[in-house]
Amino acid sequence: MNILEWLRVIFLGIVEGITEWLPVSSTGHLILVDEFWKTSAPQVFTESFTNMFEVVIQLGAILAVVTVFFHKLNPFSNRKTAQQRHNTMVLWGKVIVGCLPAAVVGLLFNDWMEEHLMNWQMVAAMLIVYGVLFMAIEWYCRRKDFRITRFSQLSYGTALLIGVIQILSLVPGTSRSGVTILGAMLLGCSRFIAAEYTFYLAIPVMFGASGLKIVKFLLDGGGFTGEQFAVVLVAMLVAYLVSIFVIKFLMDYIKRHDFRVFGVYRIVLGVVVILCFSLIF
Repeated sequence: MNILEWLRVIFLGIVEGITEWLPVSSTGHLILVDEFWKTSAPQVFTESFTNMFEVVIQLGAILAVVTVFFHKLNPFSNRKTAQQRHNTMVLWGKVIVGCLPAAVVGLLFNDWMEEHLMNWQMVAAMLIVYGVLFMAIEWYCRRKDFRITRFSQLSYGTALLIGVIQILSLVPGTSRSGVTILGAMLLGCSRFIAAEYTFYLAIPVMFGASGLKIVKFLLDGGGFTGEQFAVVLVAMLVAYLVSIFVIKFLMDYIKRHDFRVFGVYRIVLGVVVILCFSLIF
């Protein structure tokens, strides 16, 4: 691959690292980048490799969550009391419960969604729809007293309901973090708890989705070439480094602000996408 193609890989890693955690849809942005910046290395970015790459690149972002929240998520830390270790195990139980609905639906309908939903029209529509929802729900919650401000107050039933809502994020352009945060807020979670729980849910969800994509790619194509393996590693590393900063930024941001700005961004981007693809392409 030439230098321009490697810059494209790095740019995709940056886009993933930023958009995976901000409620603006990472998959949607990756699809749009692929539409606007076509690859010049079709021998590397085959159709099967691209489908796998757009999911597996997210592992870098997920590893950033593990890094940032390692102490909170580690149930075996010697720095925790017995009660704290127990609470961490309970938290993991709630995370697993929240992952189950999307995992089941994703396994059953993965091929159908790839065939029918992975396009710019769907991305643009979901950017606008959920942009409006973000603003509407923030308006609805502007004076709401959230009843869940600690993870100990998050019941398994609420965790499961948030997981059911997360199924909507399987549609590209929706934003897994965005729809989960919105759903959690409507169910009584504070913005801080909603955002942090969303990060935790991503760990098993994305490890599972990435594993599924890698197995499917290996079965269909027979294995990675050296360049393909390097492309995945570089993109994941960039996504990891960028994600560490974005996660810290978002957790600090929501202490003082709501999510309306992301709703505006989504609507504007959705309109721009429609205009560009309708009038230019």
